[in-house]
Amino acid sequence: MTEIVVTVFVLVYVGMILGGLPLLQLDRTGVALLGAIALIGLGAVSLDEAAASVDLPTLILLFSFMVVSAQMRLGGFYDAVTRRLAALRLAPPLLLGALIAVAGGLSAVFSNDVVCLAMAPVLLDACRGRGLAPRPYLLALACAANLGSAATLIGNPQNMLIGEALKLPFAAYLRAAAVPVALGLVAAWLVMVALDRRQLTEPLAAPPSASGDGEETYPFDRWQSLKGLAVALAVIAAFLFGPWPRAVVALTGAGILLTSRRLHSRRMLGLVDWELLVLFIGLFVVNHALQRTGLPARALADLAAAGLPLQHPATLFGTTFVLSNLVSNVPAVMLLLPGLAQPQAGLLIALVSTLAGNLFIVGSVANIIVVDAAARRGVAIGWREHARIGVPVTLATLAIVAAWWALRA
Repeated sequence: MTEIVVTVFVLVYVGMILGGLPLLQLDRTGVALLGAIALIGLGAVSLDEAAASVDLPTLILLFSFMVVSAQMRLGGFYDAVTRRLAALRLAPPLLLGALIAVAGGLSAVFSNDVVCLAMAPVLLDACRGRGLAPRPYLLALACAANLGSAATLIGNPQNMLIGEALKLPFAAYLRAAAVPVALGLVAAWLVMVALDRRQLTEPLAAPPSASGDGEETYPFDRWQSLKGLAVALAVIAAFLFGPWPRAVVALTGAGILLTSRRLHSRRMLGLVDWELLVLFIGLFVVNHALQRTGLPARALADLAAAGLPLQHPATLFGTTFVLSNLVSNVPAVMLLLPGLAQPQAGLLIALVSTLAGNLFIVGSVANIIVVDAAARRGVAIGWREHARIGVPVTLATLAIVAAWWALRA
């Protein structure tokens, strides 16, 4: 049975690397789900074991904040913020800095993927309206969203998973992560201004043909936006000062928002990323099956015997960086968590796995969202153009994390 489990595991993670499997119409979510189904169908994991392997609090937390973000999108909050930001009478470098600050701050609360999905098309159109080349601003949005999401345990899916698995205190994590994330945002701005100064200052030529097919914009609704903000702030306050389980608090907040006389639950739930939830479920089952074989424990023991214990910051830093860019950050974190127990290790992998996502387009779903939104409006952002900004931003921000970690030691 071990051979079956290892074979399925390898195929699933090959799918994570490639984004699917050759000859099959599967994306990463489909691969993870099919892997879990194969393990259950072949008897490697029972239905009860599969159900027990799923970290329900993490899924509930993720779902709940998807509902909160859906409220903000339907209330037109993101659209209004982006338009007001783009209308600021600032020089392009300062406007870029304002965008980085706003995108980073929003992503710390409402998730980097959602912020990029809502802001990218509006930002692109607003840049064209001002005669600005949109590409530097779109790249800034993606990088800042990834960076800002590392500041909290609710900014992205992998941080939610880490926080729940290692029982990290919300306030303690925020205090620890705030400094490297803030410095990282400043460093990202400096890198982008230095590398994109020409594009920032040159007037935009005739805009290419654009298409917003499939994208819906939302008029600003003050009441619905304030309602969503109030619930989000109340939930965060409970995280900071209350003794209640985060999943229960967040689910209660989602329930309050779903109790609406104007926004139909169908619209709210239609904006929930069900595919991401299924991806989590599939990977939970696949990783649990591998853990039961004892192979990961033996691999960690061999690594420690070779003088490279995973708990050592340098080893954990490098392993997290490589895995995050090989299989993406969520699968990488799922692989690493069983070998960790210390809260400080959780802090390190949360920061490194998130910041590593800026390296290449495929390193983060937020990057892919921005690139796809740009393509639909006639702006091509290839991997070279992204890497020209993403690589130096990643190296600069990870250097900040490494220096900050060394000073704390």
